[in-house]
Order: sequence, then C-alpha cells, then structure tokens
Amino acid sequence: MLPVAGRPIIGHILADVAGLEPEEVRLVVGYRGDTVEAYARRAFPDLPIRLVWQESQLGLGHAVLQALDPGDHDAVLVILGDTVFDVDYREVVAHEENVLGVRPVPDPERFGIVELDGSGGRISRLVEKPAQPKGNLALVGLYYVHDGELLRQAIATLVDDDARTRDEYQLTDALQRMIDGGERFVPYEIGGWYDCGKSETLLATNRALLELHAPEEPAGGVERSVLIPPVHVGPGCAIENAVVGPYVSLAEGATIRDSVVRDSILAEGAHVEGAFLEGSIIGPAVRVRGRARTVNLGENSEVTW
Repeated sequence: MLPVAGRPIIGHILADVAGLEPEEVRLVVGYRGDTVEAYARRAFPDLPIRLVWQESQLGLGHAVLQALDPGDHDAVLVILGDTVFDVDYREVVAHEENVLGVRPVPDPERFGIVELDGSGGRISRLVEKPAQPKGNLALVGLYYVHDGELLRQAIATLVDDDARTRDEYQLTDALQRMIDGGERFVPYEIGGWYDCGKSETLLATNRALLELHAPEEPAGGVERSVLIPPVHVGPGCAIENAVVGPYVSLAEGATIRDSVVRDSILAEGAHVEGAFLEGSIIGPAVRVRGRARTVNLGENSEVTW
C-alpha cells in the first residue's frame, strides 16, 4: 500500500492485471488486509476480487497455497505484491509452457537463480542464493502456471512433508518438485523490474515510474512554489512557498509548506513544513517540521526539530 508514482504499489499491479480481464483476482493478505481490500475495491470496482487471508506467515509457497482451490485446473498467474513490472502480461499468458519471470543480475549469489538445460530453453533447476551460481538469471517474482491444481499439489506436499527452507514453505521448492516431475518451465526475461521491498528500492521505483509515465499537471493547490519535474501531485494537495522535485510523489491530501522536497514520497495526508527533505518516505498522516534531511516515518508519526 505504499504509494509510488501516484498510486499504491498494489494499484500499479492491479491496473496491469485488469487488462487481462481475469476470471478472478485473489489477494493474499495478512497484516492490514482490510486496508488493501478497501483500496482495491474502491480503485478497481470492475475487477472480480476475492480476499484470501494467510493467518500464519509461513512463506511464499504457503501464501500461494491459501489462494488455490482444490480441483481447480485453471491457469494461475502469481505476482508478488511488492514488485512492479514493465511487462506485456498478455504475452506472458500466451505461452504454451509454464513461465518464470527472470532478469539478468550482476550479483546472482543474492537471488534465487534459474539454471537452464543444455538447449538453453528449458529451466532444469532453481537454486536459492547459490554460492557458485551457474548463471545470472534471477527470479523476479512473476510465475505463470497452466494447471493450478498441479501447483497446489506440489505446495501441499511440501507442507505434508514439512519440507521448509529457512523455516518457510518456499514457492521455488514447490516449482522444483514440478520440474522434477516432468513439468516444463521456460524463462521469460522481464524488461523493467521495480522492486519495492526496501526504502532505497521503493524510491528508485518511484523515480523510474515517474520518468516512464509523465505525471499530469496538478489541477491546483500550488501557490508561490516551483515544481521541478517529474512530480506527481495528487488530488487535494497543498504546496505553498516550496520547491518540490524532481522525483517527488504526493498522495491525496499531502501538504508541503515553506520547504524543499526532492526524491521523496509523501503518503495520504502527510504534512511537511519548514523542512529540507531528500530521499525520504513519509507515511500517512505524518507531520514533519524542522530541518530533517532524510527520514522514513510510518503513519501518524510526528517529528519536530
């Protein structure tokens, strides 16, 4: 739900998924799931959304298992909720084989890596953070499986066997069992991979998406101020006697007064006054006053210098 380039991360994902006209969108949630549901239903009223609760946080494989119905052999597209992709999803789901999204990385030992067979076209092995990687194609969090029941069974056997990796039921372990059982998986190289899992990557994603999708001119609320593009200004924002930008995203109702703000994200109702902010993430209803330079604050905080 953190805002990036004018909308929550999940909003970017759902906007892309909506173009596929899916039979159903299942959101696997835990903490603050009601907030996710309220936003998704309000922002995408035409999407057939089902909320699925993961009561115990037992890993990505376990999360996906909660969303799979027994006996349902329909195709399944799995997208991690903290990642935005620049990808043609229609091209992904048009594949005749199962697909794993990948991206070449300079440091493969930090990621889950796919190893290819001799022909180079089929995935033979998935290795999590290998000490001596046999390639540099990292898994990026996009999975397309033609038979959801086969995926469900593979994950269920992990749970039945209590086969955990780092104390969690891993989706990669279930996929490896499918590969070992003869299922064919092929890599699909992703053009843009915007990870939002950490503050620095969230800000990098904000910069990239603001560059990629030029924001509209603010409808109002800007007085005696300079905006240095790209800047996204949401509805109901107020900017007074300030310099804002580049690479600033303001969600609905955010306020900046007597300040300089750049390379930062302000969530709904955030208020910054008399401050210089750079590389900062300001949560909902946060109030910042003073000479802070870089701060990351959760909702309803208040900081004064």
